[in-house]
Amino acid sequence: MGELTVRPVEAADEKFLWAMLFEASYSHEQGRVSPEELRDVPSLAHYVEGWGAPGDVGVIAERDGVPCGAAWLRLFTGDNAAYGYVDDETPELAIGVAPGQRGGRIGTVLMTGLLEVARTRFASVSLSVRQENPALRLYECLGFVVVPSSAHTNPAGSTSLTMLLRFS
Repeated sequence: MGELTVRPVEAADEKFLWAMLFEASYSHEQGRVSPEELRDVPSLAHYVEGWGAPGDVGVIAERDGVPCGAAWLRLFTGDNAAYGYVDDETPELAIGVAPGQRGGRIGTVLMTGLLEVARTRFASVSLSVRQENPALRLYECLGFVVVPSSAHTNPAGSTSLTMLLRFS
């Protein structure tokens, strides 16, 4: 395996963010076959659509110059709430790792890099995670805690939790 590097998300990375959102949202379980289909799903599309808005922050992991994962933050408002919405000042985190690249600490590297930037700009960060997702342990190790009464059934029919990390 080659060297793993992390860099900021650029406007030209939007197509890759759609691909990582496809992975992060388990869209294949709902019969979707490509990231392009997410553009027609408002509850998912707002995680990427129009990337580069004020408050958007993200990092891309690359192995030998080839993108293999992304983690990003977006601010949502109550009238456009996302799955892990907490309040209008707390951005929600999304993360995806390319198939065939999972299990190689890419998620940890992405989370560490993104949270390092986030702590200089925000008081907290939230996310939504499936209760059975092994990444839940990583999020807990990084300091995220489950928001009480946040369990909800996601579109795939499983239970997801909202988690919050406060920097101060």
